[in-house]
Amino acid sequence: MDAKKVFLYVLLGIVILLPYLGFIYLKHWYDRKVQDIRNASVIVISKEDMKLSLIDYTGKVQKQYGVACGKNYGNKQQIGDMKTPEGVFHISSIEKADDWTHDFGDGNGEVEGAYGPWFLRLEIPGHKGIGIHGTHKPESIGTRDTEGCIRLKNEDLLDLKPHVHVGMTVIIVPSSLDASNKRS
Repeated sequence: MDAKKVFLYVLLGIVILLPYLGFIYLKHWYDRKVQDIRNASVIVISKEDMKLSLIDYTGKVQKQYGVACGKNYGNKQQIGDMKTPEGVFHISSIEKADDWTHDFGDGNGEVEGAYGPWFLRLEIPGHKGIGIHGTHKPESIGTRDTEGCIRLKNEDLLDLKPHVHVGMTVIIVPSSLDASNKRS
């Protein structure tokens, strides 16, 4: 076969196969987008119920865990006010925290494992240190015991982590006592 015929057959093959390859790519892209929608979820934290819920795009609760939140009622205003912020936020980073320590100011000094295995940092204007994390104190779950963060049992955080991603929406809803604190 001469070079012209080979070139012609290759060119003809490309012209015939190109639309099919385009359709295969388009189908793969579409299937991926549909899967992204199916995997779309938000975290809703209720300070009233002391629960964190992972809710899928249909509104169905996929996972639910008990939490601890800020010691004081109301919406976070300033660093050190011991209040959990309220509103719509996003996860800005997911950080390994199993070797982090924290001094709670209770006279016990630095506590190892204070944040559990992971820290899901929230993007909150004016507050860099607020997140969802584990605990060295699982008995605090269901209470107001934090400096403003959302605290989970370590095993619950490990169960939740595969379902979260940077950019994920987190909604923190006030309790009736938080709402009444705003009026006083």
